[in-house]
Amino acid sequence: MAKVRFDGVRKVYDNGQAAVHGASFEIADGELMVLVGPSGCGKSTLLRMVAGLEEISAGTLSIGNRVVNDVAPKDRDIAMVFQNYALYPHMSVAGNLAFGLKLRGCPKTEVQRRVHAAAEVLGLMPVLDKLPKALSGGQRQRVALGRALVREPAVFLLDEPLSNLDAKLRHSVRTEIAQLHRKLGTTMIYVTHDQVEAMTLGQRIVVLKEGVVQQIDTPMALYERPANLFVAGFLGSPAMNLLRGVIAHDEQGKAALRLADGSVVPLGAATLPAGWSGRELVVGVRPEHLQPASTPTSFPALIEGLEPVGNEIFVNLRHGAQALVMRVPPQPLPEVGQQIAVALQSAALHFFDASSGERIECAMAD
Repeated sequence: MAKVRFDGVRKVYDNGQAAVHGASFEIADGELMVLVGPSGCGKSTLLRMVAGLEEISAGTLSIGNRVVNDVAPKDRDIAMVFQNYALYPHMSVAGNLAFGLKLRGCPKTEVQRRVHAAAEVLGLMPVLDKLPKALSGGQRQRVALGRALVREPAVFLLDEPLSNLDAKLRHSVRTEIAQLHRKLGTTMIYVTHDQVEAMTLGQRIVVLKEGVVQQIDTPMALYERPANLFVAGFLGSPAMNLLRGVIAHDEQGKAALRLADGSVVPLGAATLPAGWSGRELVVGVRPEHLQPASTPTSFPALIEGLEPVGNEIFVNLRHGAQALVMRVPPQPLPEVGQQIAVALQSAALHFFDASSGERIECAMAD
């Protein structure tokens, strides 16, 4: 096992395109860290630099206490699992698991020990003699994981390993990866664009946008205190509602948000730092913190769509020109095309500078 440290790591391609801008963070020994972001954010580039498959343009990368900028991939003590299984079709599962060890001249008894240990952990013992074509997608992905596992590396690198699986299999294999990490306690770096994978797997998450680290924290800390508008909008399904407007106050002195179309959204008991009255900002509210209510702080919204998904209902709303999504438990609701009174939970609001996108800290009380 080993920690991985990025110190001002940059990647600039020959055409001048910068894929990673000065990434600096540390992955602790034994930690499962997830790199997440949209396509082109630099997450796979970071992983490939750890693997030695991409040259580092500037900065230093350390595995353990050793700088590995100029160390060959085979000497970095890492193992990588790709999104495509890349199994040898003519070899059995056992043969696929053993192939890399045999290439390295590992003794036969040690090869057998490692193959059987990995097969036990991954539930592959019943299929060791089968060819890949006889396996399900989930089993093939487990073989790909096992091929990395037999290496007994200091660091596991997983590059979107579940993207070729259907939703049910993704959930199953995701659970297996989490269990595998708990058993092994090995450092793992997991790349995905899927926020559900990121939130359920990562002990910590690095959120990236256009090669720049936006925030690093635990899944729930990112969800509850996003550092900027990008993180707020990226994590969460459905996404956070973002309302852009100017802070005003009603006759009772309570805060409200006046939107560009002139409509007003009451903010209840929320209070803002001094100096923000009359200035444009963005108020964020998670769908579960927008609820049906008939109170002095409620406002009317038109129901544009209802999406029942079993244990909850997503309600698509419109207030003036502002689209909103509300998440509620199963309950009777007005029909599409009718109005409903809703209110924001003032203690759960997020405030962002409309210009910079950065979070604004403020005191809030119910």
